[in-house]
Amino acid sequence: MAWIVLAVIAFVMIGSVLYVTGLYNGLISLKHAVDQAWANIDVLLKQRHDELPKLMDTVKGYMGHEREVLERVTAARSAYQQAQTMEQKGAADDAMRSALGRLFAVAESYPQLKADASFRQLQERISSLEEEIADRREFFNHSVNAFNVRIEQVPDLFLARMMGLTPHALFRVSDEDKQDVQIRFP
Repeated sequence: MAWIVLAVIAFVMIGSVLYVTGLYNGLISLKHAVDQAWANIDVLLKQRHDELPKLMDTVKGYMGHEREVLERVTAARSAYQQAQTMEQKGAADDAMRSALGRLFAVAESYPQLKADASFRQLQERISSLEEEIADRREFFNHSVNAFNVRIEQVPDLFLARMMGLTPHALFRVSDEDKQDVQIRFP
């Protein structure tokens, strides 16, 4: 009889350890999925960042009197260079998306610029990167949502608190990006 009691106790203890280990490993996997999703966005942001000097050089000759638009792109690029945290890079990305949207909208009123082969190529490259960034943002938000839900559900909640896991913020579109782009013709 004592052996049966010891076997049941051992079975319960081993089962509990395996269950907690499974919870722990699942939380760690989700935590790293969020980090990986952000790193994928960061790679694309860096690629877009690297294309901007070429775009700015091409545009400057045509849009000399559109200083505000060019300065916004330059300021957004500078903000990205100085950003350290995920939140800072997200804010810099918002500013860059807005600035590029305005730049491409204003470029519509410059037929010579639109006809320039290098501008068209850079615009297509940056537009392609923007689409990839949007896809990665969606995946990031999916990963963050899965992580946030999991660390708020019982029994994961207790283990997540012991591990010091806190919810991540979702990528959100800024109010400025929801506004219509104002196009001024020279």
